[in-house]
Amino acid sequence: MRRRGIGGVAAINKNKLAKAKFAEKGTEIAEGQISLMSQQLDEFRSKLSDFAAKHRNEIRKNPEFRNHFQQMCARIGVDPLASSKGFWAELLNVGDFYYELGVQIIEVCMATRPRNGGIIPLEELRVRLTKAHNKTREDVTVDDLSRAIKKLSTLGNGFKVIVVGSQRLVQSVPVELSMDNTAVLQSAMDTGYVSITTLWNEFQWSTDRARRSLEQLIKEGMIWIDSQNAEEDLYWFPGLFNSEK
Repeated sequence: MRRRGIGGVAAINKNKLAKAKFAEKGTEIAEGQISLMSQQLDEFRSKLSDFAAKHRNEIRKNPEFRNHFQQMCARIGVDPLASSKGFWAELLNVGDFYYELGVQIIEVCMATRPRNGGIIPLEELRVRLTKAHNKTREDVTVDDLSRAIKKLSTLGNGFKVIVVGSQRLVQSVPVELSMDNTAVLQSAMDTGYVSITTLWNEFQWSTDRARRSLEQLIKEGMIWIDSQNAEEDLYWFPGLFNSEK
């Protein structure tokens, strides 16, 4: 019995030693793989840097080329917009491109807010920027605008792109839209307005629920009331009317 006990302890110790060696070898292999991956990533970043320097002007001027470059950067975790004074900004001036675009987005949104209540279709924003800055903004795409607006979101919740149905809108008022608010906005996408009746027909909302959501949007200046309609009040979203058409 004693000999079998000693043998059992020896087997256990041997098993533990084998496991420790396997673990050590696994760690060694993992560290080697990580080191190789890190080396490959550094090499790819270096090549990406050379590519960016070579095609600098095309990246800035060609929106399709710029979009492909952004996608390449995203795949390896490089953000050219991370800092307006970072390495990529110095290499491409791309940081300045988007930060300048962000300033112009703020200007357009502030200028049109009294008319549209802080909601403007992304495409209308692009058209307005193009017209306001002539040739300097003719190469701007809605993707560029989305990237610039994403950077503006660091200022707070005053600027962001919201998706309503199939359309992208820019919200420039510092209010968090509830699910009901968004539903009201989606209901108005085709006609530009809603009413208590349309909200009942579409969502089966009670009058109290519809009024609560509408009153919040009225308070934020995002909708206007038309009390001249014979049947009932209509609630209009001025931001859904593109005066640029």
